[in-house]
Amino acid sequence: MLTKRSRRTLLGGAGFAGLATLVYNAAPSFWQQYAKELPRVIEPPARIPNPAAWPDTGLYAAWLGHSTVLLKIDGYTILTDPVFSDRAGINLIGNLTLGVKRLVQPALPLDALPKVDLILLSHAHMDHFDIPSLRALESKASSVITAAQTSDLLRVDAYRDVRELNWDGRAQAGPVTVRAFQIKHWGARMRTDTYRGYNGYTLEAGRYRVLFAGDTAYTDLFRAVKQAHGYDLAIMPIGAYNPWIYYHCTPEQAWRMGNDAGAERFLPIHHQTFSLSREPRLEPIQRFQYAASRSQDRVVIRNIGEEFRLA
Repeated sequence: MLTKRSRRTLLGGAGFAGLATLVYNAAPSFWQQYAKELPRVIEPPARIPNPAAWPDTGLYAAWLGHSTVLLKIDGYTILTDPVFSDRAGINLIGNLTLGVKRLVQPALPLDALPKVDLILLSHAHMDHFDIPSLRALESKASSVITAAQTSDLLRVDAYRDVRELNWDGRAQAGPVTVRAFQIKHWGARMRTDTYRGYNGYTLEAGRYRVLFAGDTAYTDLFRAVKQAHGYDLAIMPIGAYNPWIYYHCTPEQAWRMGNDAGAERFLPIHHQTFSLSREPRLEPIQRFQYAASRSQDRVVIRNIGEEFRLA
């Protein structure tokens, strides 16, 4: 892991060439992918949501890309795992990031977002916990709920408040009761910081229930969060399983876990945005739709930028 001092030495002494050599020696395949992606243009999203048209009653959602979902529950706005940068990876200085490049632009740019009441962070992996995006979202009007031992990555004084949750921990954020639950994943950001937590969340506000799974491999832990009311919407990851099956579920497993939790509708995430694994780009959503079989109406969003409304 690069400390601030060593990073300054690399940038000021050996310069970017020295830094590039260091990264290449540490991970040649990563550097080769980085160079290959340099000339590729990031595609525009298929749809552009219009949250300005969402009233202050009901449940609304828009998939902005990867695991970033904009939610509005009875007027309260929530943003999950915000990643708006062109690349997800190690942020070195300013806008310079070494990491995987987006395939598709966010469905909304940062400056088009409504006021965000709550930022919900599942874990510290760089494709979920993007420092430049979180810096841009800093506001005394916004609260943050994050996994245990991850708030040190934030400038906590720049937000209204920042709270960490362990598994089974609860927090009240405006009208929303947030509960963290155990999933099957890992939280280390830089290999050595294995102490960091990783969460799924349930959100309850009035008559609405939402499940945000974060990032998970297949597990029967979703049965433990099943409630009599059921979940109006389950936000489930469906991509990056080949070859990372021990950390990411398949589309069929995501469908099964959401049903284990009692989900009525599904918003599949963690696909079509970054090339993180070997499966073809559209395979996850195609397999998820096939898993849904005759229940296609329960898959409410399939493409980046699409919206869901339940009033």
